[in-house]
Amino acid sequence: MAHLWEVDHPYYMTEGNYFSNDCHTKYATWDGFLAEFGDSDIDYNWFVRWDWLEGEDWNAGTYRGDDYYRHARFMFQLIGQRKAKLLSFEVAVCRADEPAILEFLKPRWDYMKLMWEPISEGSAQ
Repeated sequence: MAHLWEVDHPYYMTEGNYFSNDCHTKYATWDGFLAEFGDSDIDYNWFVRWDWLEGEDWNAGTYRGDDYYRHARFMFQLIGQRKAKLLSFEVAVCRADEPAILEFLKPRWDYMKLMWEPISEGSAQ
């Protein structure tokens, strides 16, 4: 499996919400984000996209060999299904955060496949 920072998703994610200015939240650390959303209900908080951004093209730092230096931004979008609300998040991350991010994302990926049955190849049951 590729590292999260090695993936370049097509198109891009816009911060916030076209209809509201209060829908983008920044966190200084992954632990800070988890404190608020780590145990969030998957049915209510459907994470639909993520991007690991680093480098000058994204106004983020450059990796210089220190896995604990917060040189990147982890961006992702959430749909609050119950309220039909689109939110985005931006978290300052380092490469050492990847295992914790994957632990957070994997059950949400299983949920995504469940929501796309019977089209999805493997269902999360």
